[in-house]
Amino acid sequence: MTSSSTSSPMQRRIVWGVRILLALAFGAAGASKLAGVPQMVQVFDAIGFGQWFRYVTGLVEVGGALLLLVPATGFFGGLLLAATMVCGVATHLVLIGGNPAPAMVLALLSGFVAWRLRPVRRPAVTAA
Repeated sequence: MTSSSTSSPMQRRIVWGVRILLALAFGAAGASKLAGVPQMVQVFDAIGFGQWFRYVTGLVEVGGALLLLVPATGFFGGLLLAATMVCGVATHLVLIGGNPAPAMVLALLSGFVAWRLRPVRRPAVTAA
């Protein structure tokens, strides 16, 4: 049972809307990394870990986007992408500079999805 199973239809629509928005954003960002868009190559040169890290990040973003779209794995997709964006914010602040606000927004939205879809345990039933 997830926390979204007790939500109103409007709340479920909002969560699905955010999931779709995030899947589009991360799918596009991950695909640009995997395709070797020159701007992405430059960013990962500035990070200094090598281009292999661009491929890993691209795979994580595309994989997370796919996880968001599958009802049973949406929580894991949100959690994975939130963690990825927290690292993205740190990368902006510590290594490459630039504006970390887009990564912060994506981290917050991904965290929101993970929180809304988190597994909820039912209270244990004890025999009297």
